[in-house]
This record gives sequence, structure tokens and C-alpha cells, in this order.
Amino acid sequence: MTLPGLIGSVRRSRRQVLGWAGGTVGAAIAATWWATRQSSPSPQVPPPITAPLPPGVGYDPYALVRDFDYGRLIHEQGRPIREFEVTARSVPLQLNQAITYVSWNLNGRVPGPTLRARAGERLRIRFHNADGHSHSLHFHGRHSAAMDGVEPIRHGDTMVYEFDAEPFGLHPYHCHIAPVTRHISKGLYGLLIIGPPQSRPPADELVLVMGGYDLQDRGQNDLYAFNGIPNIYRDRPIQIYQNQRIRLYLLNMIEWDAAVSFHIHANLFQVFPTGRTLQPSQETDVITLGPAERHILEFTYPLPGQYMFHPHQDHLAEKGCMGIFEVLPT
Repeated sequence: MTLPGLIGSVRRSRRQVLGWAGGTVGAAIAATWWATRQSSPSPQVPPPITAPLPPGVGYDPYALVRDFDYGRLIHEQGRPIREFEVTARSVPLQLNQAITYVSWNLNGRVPGPTLRARAGERLRIRFHNADGHSHSLHFHGRHSAAMDGVEPIRHGDTMVYEFDAEPFGLHPYHCHIAPVTRHISKGLYGLLIIGPPQSRPPADELVLVMGGYDLQDRGQNDLYAFNGIPNIYRDRPIQIYQNQRIRLYLLNMIEWDAAVSFHIHANLFQVFPTGRTLQPSQETDVITLGPAERHILEFTYPLPGQYMFHPHQDHLAEKGCMGIFEVLPT
């Protein structure tokens, strides 16, 4: 489909927007808790919209955009430890009206949960393998060799990964069992966000993880998606408010493509490379990412309306990696 055709599809699907879910109560509570924890006022976020889940999908891909997993915070000998539960399994996904795909995934969704912690905490991730294949969790960042997640965890077994939350920034995690390209492209990946010691300014925070699907096992992607389901944010635009700071956590987990780009329409964004800085390094409207590359992007839309976002490789957009920000007036 050409980009003009996609625009027409967006207009035709405008009537669907009010009928789809915009988030979950749990995610809203978590976001409020995190904002309070950072002693910052809560950002202005559109209210959730309740509706049935998309056919053939066991999770709400629209809710994923603001869904953060804060785990369970405990204290051992005065040390804060944040515990998470992650389970690998196989789940069929309805990628579009014609294609059902058996994904290998984490906690029943693609991408896996967006884990969130703060620098200085200890992380404890209990990984349960309920799938028929051996899997593992390999985290980017700093940790010991014993916690590197390159050893296979067999069906029915559990591995506890434990390490300090450092450094602050964005860190992908994924299965590291050969063939790694297949395990990742089947859906075994996610994002770990480690907040800096200093609080960032309040913002409406969003997560977009770019992925691809090699449907024929030939080392070439046939479909692409933000947060697991092709065209989900084209047909169900992400609602944001006019004049509200948006903080976008962007991760590229597309296998088989050497590099992809990300572009927003009618605006520019500030770039915080790998989430490792508190000050932006540049301002632009398109950025290129290699596999597992990630950045924080911040922007504000001053005018209401519907604005596209997509890779600037048009064939990726036409194969499912297309979305819309619907800017609501305040």
C-alpha cells in the first residue's frame, strides 16, 4: 500500500478510535506512583478507553504504549531490591486478517514487559521457561558473566538473574540462544528502563519497540510492527495532548535489516542517546538505528491533529510499521 493509501486508511478508520482501549487502570496507577516517587507533578495523559481486545490477540497492544512493569520492591539488609517475574511461552498472534503467527514471547506479549527500575537498586528477575524450546534472558548493561544470559534454560526450568541496576538509561533484553536471530524475530525481546538518580522533567511517557516478522524462515522480514502488531497505531492512533511534553522510549529490535530509521511528521524531537544523558545531543525529525539501538526522544505538538510516525524506508511502513499520533486539544 502506498503512503497516500495509508492516509486514506487512517481516515476511514477514524471512527474506530473511540472504540479501542487506551490503557489499563494498573498502568495509570503505576505511572502516578512513579511520578510521585520522583517528586514531580503528574503529566497530562488522555483517559483510558475501554473496549474488547483485538481479535486473536491475548493482550491489548494499544495499552502497551504506556504499560510499565515496576515489579515488586522489597528490602534485604537495607538494600532496595526490585523483583520481576518473566515467563517464556508460545502464543499465536493474529498479525492481520489473513495471518496468524505462533510467537515465542515473554509474559504473553510482544514485546515483553517494559521493566522499570531506578539506579542504585538491585534487580532480581525470575525467568520461567514454559515453552517447549530452550530460552534465556540476556540483558544489555553491566553485570557479571554468570548473569549474562547466554546459557540455555530448558523447558520447565527457572533461572534467577540478579545484578545491580546500572548504568541508568535504556537497555534491551532478549533471548540469546542460537539461532539468536530466530529467537528474537519470533518475539523474545523487551526493554529495561533504569531511571537516573536525578529526576527527568514530567512527561507523558510512551514506549515503541520496532520488530519484524520473518514468516517463511528465509532470513527476510515480511511484516514489520511497532509493539508487536502491524499497523496497530495506524488503525488506533496514539492519543496525546497538545502542548504536553512527550518522552518516547524507542528501541529497534528488527532482525535481518542492517539499519532502520524513525521519523515523525510536522515536528522535530530532541535526542537523548541510549537514555544515558540528561541533556539532548541533537534535534531532528529522523534518526537511524541499528539492531538493538535505542534512544529517548522528546517532543511537543503545539497544534491538534493527526500526525504520522514511521521508518523513512517506505517499504517498512507499507508492511506494517506505521502509526499516528492523534493530538487532542487542551
